[in-house]
Amino acid sequence: MSHPHPELSAPSPLASGGLRVTPLGGLGEVGRNMTVFEYDGRLLIVDCGVLFPEDHHPGVDLILPDFESIRDRLDAVEAVVLTHGHEDHIGAVPYLLREREDITVVGSQLTLALVEAKLREHRLKNTVRAVVSEGEQITFGPFELEFVAVNHSIPDALAVVIRTGAGVVLHTGDFKMDQLPLDRRITDLRAFARLGEAGVDLFLTDSTNAEVPGFTTSERDIKPVLDRVFAKSKQRIIVACFASHVHRVQQVMDVAAANGRKVAYVGRSMVRNMGIARDLGYLDVPPGLLVDAKELADMPPDRVVMISTGSQGEPLSALARIAQRSHSFVHIEPGDTVVLASSLIPGNENAVFRVINGLTRLGADVVHKGNALVHVSGHASAGELLYCYNIVQPRNVMPVHGEVRHMVANAKLAELSGVPADNIVLAEDGVVVDLVDGRARIAGAVECGYVYVDGSSVGDITETSLKDRRILGEEGFISVIAVVDSVNGKVVSGPEIHARGFAEDDETFGAIRQPIIDALTQAVSDGVTDPHQLQQTIRRVVGRWVSNTHRRRPMIVPVVLEA
Repeated sequence: MSHPHPELSAPSPLASGGLRVTPLGGLGEVGRNMTVFEYDGRLLIVDCGVLFPEDHHPGVDLILPDFESIRDRLDAVEAVVLTHGHEDHIGAVPYLLREREDITVVGSQLTLALVEAKLREHRLKNTVRAVVSEGEQITFGPFELEFVAVNHSIPDALAVVIRTGAGVVLHTGDFKMDQLPLDRRITDLRAFARLGEAGVDLFLTDSTNAEVPGFTTSERDIKPVLDRVFAKSKQRIIVACFASHVHRVQQVMDVAAANGRKVAYVGRSMVRNMGIARDLGYLDVPPGLLVDAKELADMPPDRVVMISTGSQGEPLSALARIAQRSHSFVHIEPGDTVVLASSLIPGNENAVFRVINGLTRLGADVVHKGNALVHVSGHASAGELLYCYNIVQPRNVMPVHGEVRHMVANAKLAELSGVPADNIVLAEDGVVVDLVDGRARIAGAVECGYVYVDGSSVGDITETSLKDRRILGEEGFISVIAVVDSVNGKVVSGPEIHARGFAEDDETFGAIRQPIIDALTQAVSDGVTDPHQLQQTIRRVVGRWVSNTHRRRPMIVPVVLEA
């Protein structure tokens, strides 16, 4: 089993007739999915998504894949193929198209409709799009593509088959094997078997649920729980889920209609995405069921259902603002029911629990995955993955989409099914894998960091600035200003000490003023006159004192002026 090494060198030149696979996101993390395939000097990109920030990314809105390794080769990109419409697979498309706007974007009808809405927001208009569906074949340069229907937590998901002179690659995208999906569109195992019979040289498989034994629960199993929640509730019901989870919204609407309740969307992305799904026929909305959210105040509370964004505790989402009593027109009343009908993305736990606690404090009855079956996963569990390995019988396997533990578990499943350990490649973001003469091997690595979006700024935020933000948020800030006589070296003014987020009473620092003066005087007498060196003297004195006295490590900004 090939493991990535943390100090891999730059990849060697691709052997003639070989296929190069470079993941730029999605391996070692849940999100930011993007993989670049190279053959005969041409590139094909599969997915281009975002990663949502965690608590240790203060001020960051989104995290993008790093395009740097292909930035000077964007003219060689034949197309961007999107497996489905979730943000972690399509969210970075507008940022890629800013670099080259005429790249062809390929995907299913719903996926491209969601992308088009995002492009309008980014004021990108000239993109070339190619709508595809299961069973269809299309060629871009040296890449012959075929699309296979897969079941996921959003309609119209596709696996993609990539044929080149180096062999056949099957990329599952995100998938599961729900045998009774709401839209009757199951994962096409007959196509998987056909491809397996013909020979699959490299199998890229979804790893998210590889640690979970058995088979993923069917989406239909949620409905009885929703029935009980709706029957029990005597007041308003708010259901929070992902703004792209059309099947979940459909079930909520069906149960609401059966219980005589009107439905309103709360949250801009929910309104946009469900409007698209309804217009394209993926969402069936009974006549008269849907109302504007602002009309709800005039309706009896036992006749109201709101479907909201914010199931991950996002600070600016509708549900988070409701929990903080800062929403413009939705306010929790004691006895309301809130249903969090979604998974808990790793890293979002604290944010979600803050929202749950805030809603509970306001008197809401909060129903979530921890206390009721109100969410099922969109990803294949271990039993389904084994099933696929036995059907496809791939020559080489490369687990994708998941944290390291998920990918390792997936690799073990592949080995159990009979794939030789030497033919299983465990890679991470930036690790280059070459498929040459039917064997997949790690060939090196490219630089592949995080690219942060902060407001309208893309890529300006560095790890250093994030570290500074974390220090400011966790440890505080101290500024020290001193004026030194450039002739005799005496401190003629100050030091003035100000603190924020640490100890805002300036007198707290009375004990350190004289040691600062003494240290500056000694430094000048030793011949130190450079203001920067004097500032470093202040930083050392204050840092040592704060650490010893208060056990804190705040950001210290010293300023030395010459009189």
